[in-house]
Amino acid sequence: MPELLIVKDISYKMYHLELSRELSRNAQVAIIPGAPERAALIAASLADPVRVASHRGLDSWVGTLSGKPVLVTNTGMGGPTTEIVVQELAQLGVTTFLRIGTCGAIREDIPVGSLIVTEAAVRLDGTSEHYAPLRYPAVADLDLTLALRNAAQSCGVPVFSGITASSASFYPGQERYDSAGGYVREAFRGSVDEWRALGVLNFEMESGTLFTMCRTMGLKAGCLCAAVANRTQSEAVVRDVIRRSEEAATKAGLLALEKVMGK
Repeated sequence: MPELLIVKDISYKMYHLELSRELSRNAQVAIIPGAPERAALIAASLADPVRVASHRGLDSWVGTLSGKPVLVTNTGMGGPTTEIVVQELAQLGVTTFLRIGTCGAIREDIPVGSLIVTEAAVRLDGTSEHYAPLRYPAVADLDLTLALRNAAQSCGVPVFSGITASSASFYPGQERYDSAGGYVREAFRGSVDEWRALGVLNFEMESGTLFTMCRTMGLKAGCLCAAVANRTQSEAVVRDVIRRSEEAATKAGLLALEKVMGK
């Protein structure tokens, strides 16, 4: 595995993030939610959070956890911007990445508001193929995943762990028929039933890219998502549970990181 390129000049700002090693306080741990408002929520749970960069819709905060600096940078939606964020943070010296996000459950027994720990991802994203062929598995870091599962179980909500389908598309790629065109390609018709039959728990859009990138670069990655919809019941996102679920996911994520950082 080649040695990672780390920026030597601590004042040099990355092109997309406008973040430097100086601004990031040389943090080696980053939490990467999709939404900027979730980044602000997570950052507020750290000690002494400060927003240190904001560019092209990508906000970066830095605070401390167990006395160590932790970054929070939102990725936006999907693999391409996740790739940019992970690449630029890795060049700044980040070695551990935790995605805290939202997802849609596809199994009947997963209630809305549950937390889902992704152990591995079905690579339906596209971006990850630029790092490894599809036969290469997208697998989370074991220590971080176990810490996430244990921490989530202490948060008073149902917890599930297993395989996630990580899609490049929110609408037809996840077999949604309520798109503007209303058309789902034949290749995706019946795909939700098939993934469910194969034991897949949920759909989201970033873990396939994240896990593949981090495995091929020798970095650690984990993913914890709040289920804000259950596709077996309705296509609708249950908005009144989003904030509660995000808060539970944030609590579990920080507990897990404290465990891993303390080793």
